Amino acid sequence: MMPTLVEQHYEFKGGYPTRETIRHAYDELDLARALQMYRVFYPTVSGAAIFRGTANVGAVPNKVFGSMDTRPRHVGYTLNSDTPYGAVLLDLHIGPIVIELPPGPLVGAVMDIHQRWILDMGLPGPDAGNGGKHVLLPPDHKGEVPSGYNAGTSASYRAIGAVRAIPQNGDVAGALELLKRVKVHPLHPSSDWTDPRWIDMTPMPQDTTPHAWEDTLRYWQVLHDVVNSEPAVEDYREHYGELAALGIAKGQPFAPDARMKRILEQAAQNASAQMRVESFADRRPDRIVWTDRQWEWAALRSENGTFDTPDYRDTYARDKWFFQAIAASPAMFRRGPGAGSLYWLGLRDKTGAYLDGTKTYKLTVPQPVPGKLFWSVTVYDAGTRSQIATDQGKAALRSMFELKNKMSEKSVDLYFGPKALIDHEGEWIKTIPGKGWFVYFRIYGPEQAAFDGSWKPGDFEQVGNFRIQS
Repeated sequence: MMPTLVEQHYEFKGGYPTRETIRHAYDELDLARALQMYRVFYPTVSGAAIFRGTANVGAVPNKVFGSMDTRPRHVGYTLNSDTPYGAVLLDLHIGPIVIELPPGPLVGAVMDIHQRWILDMGLPGPDAGNGGKHVLLPPDHKGEVPSGYNAGTSASYRAIGAVRAIPQNGDVAGALELLKRVKVHPLHPSSDWTDPRWIDMTPMPQDTTPHAWEDTLRYWQVLHDVVNSEPAVEDYREHYGELAALGIAKGQPFAPDARMKRILEQAAQNASAQMRVESFADRRPDRIVWTDRQWEWAALRSENGTFDTPDYRDTYARDKWFFQAIAASPAMFRRGPGAGSLYWLGLRDKTGAYLDGTKTYKLTVPQPVPGKLFWSVTVYDAGTRSQIATDQGKAALRSMFELKNKMSEKSVDLYFGPKALIDHEGEWIKTIPGKGWFVYFRIYGPEQAAFDGSWKPGDFEQVGNFRIQS
């Protein structure tokens, strides 16, 4: 008979724990706490990395905002080059802040430092792309909610506004100019207020992820910095208690002893690995888009933006999403023709094997793709969860750009592999031998056929009979 857990690890004499049992019990208890809190606060640490990484390339809260035509040199969880981004870092210590969007094809949202959704703007927001005024209220706001605005209250003083401009007919320059027409100012400007200016972040390498240190002690240092500098989120009170037991508490220095350092480092390594498994080896039946395909939903269903079901918070879905992506809002996860976009995750070939950078694959996309706007396939490095970076200098095949001359064809074949296929260079993304990769298939303005199964892309298939460039 197998011994019980207590018989294996714990010994009590006269009802009291032995010295070894005390040591072992506290080590296991603190490790269990740290493993759980790592996952709970991963969006927070990732949000802090977004704020820091954007500031590192010249953005200044309330003063300098950045626009970016995203490239593989910009490391960010599943960022894409489909639409230019506008990054608006905000510091609500100055009071309520107004964001005014001009009319036009803009898609925007605001989230707090914990990546909790606050409000939508532009096409998915109440202004519906017609231009609108939005006001972001600080955590300590006591007054009335101003009328005439789409209002939301942030749980943190640091907040992140993200605005994307859809290039009309592929006009990226026009989209970037539209982003710069977004206006930001305090609800009650002081006499010394000056309007923010915009900088072009496109030329500069950038890293807005915790990837480089998500499995190290620094993960916990960054989390402590947020806990110490921001108000407590009421919904997280119990979680803050678990952090306090680990020595991470507001008003206290982060000073773990040798034992706690060992536990926190082990927890970061283990929890990061566990979230990678959840994200890339999902076992939930509802991940599958079509039973005869390998495609998965990039996000398990969460149309309220909080991962709350009627009965519980879907923490598994939350883990999967935030390990590979950033931000969450109700508009991002809708599954119907009213959605602004949809994302499918492709990480396995037709046989069920993971996509391998050493091999060459073909993906057949029937046309027309059921989307009112455009569609794209973007390749990501499985390690960094960011656009694959090779000397090709691109990671996406897009209907508005690389594939625009193929839109009248019955179907289009896309290719992925370490070397280009002769006569198919324009429909090819380079992969890296020895590295895994995955894709997001995105449809903007999806139509009914994208949801009811009457249209579906093929699976990735290995190819070997094509002429490959030497």
